[in-house]
Amino acid sequence: MAELPPRKRVEDVELLRALSHPLRSALLHHLTSVGPRTASECAEAVGSTASNCSWHLRQLAQYGLVERADAEDGRERPWRARQVGLDLGDIDDDPVRRAAQLGVVGASLANEQELTQRYLDSLDDLDPAWRSAAGLSSYSLRVTPEELTRLSHAIDALVRPYVGAIRTDVPPGARPVHVGVRAFPRIEHSGKAEE
Repeated sequence: MAELPPRKRVEDVELLRALSHPLRSALLHHLTSVGPRTASECAEAVGSTASNCSWHLRQLAQYGLVERADAEDGRERPWRARQVGLDLGDIDDDPVRRAAQLGVVGASLANEQELTQRYLDSLDDLDPAWRSAAGLSSYSLRVTPEELTRLSHAIDALVRPYVGAIRTDVPPGARPVHVGVRAFPRIEHSGKAEE
């Protein structure tokens, strides 16, 4: 298998702030998932207007995260994601950078929650094969930081070849699927991590 392109490392606080906007987060996730789409198609997918999506897509383009793609029919030109994932780095000690990083994480989690709810709301309309293939799993692990790092890298290596924006061998019948993975120390109500 060919080597996959790296994630874009995001260190600029202004870019982090731009990505913390919920609509921009949803647009970037959508384009990464489904490939090139017009502002009108994006608007329908994310529940906004074409003009609003167009404005936010232009903002994302200023940061090099999306770009115009060639139009197949000569009409409205679609947008495409330029990145195949973002790397926010470790949560920073600097309060300004940390706030910006947490804003991006919050927007991403809100988008993931909305996608999960849409899936649950559409269960009756889904093909039984897709209902059977979907999974909502959670696990309680007991690992060291080193083991969690290895596990996270292994999951990424397993999932990444299927990222919609870079997969070239898409078989018939494939459709965009959301996969979200969270891995962090469990913090109980007392505010303390379980040892």
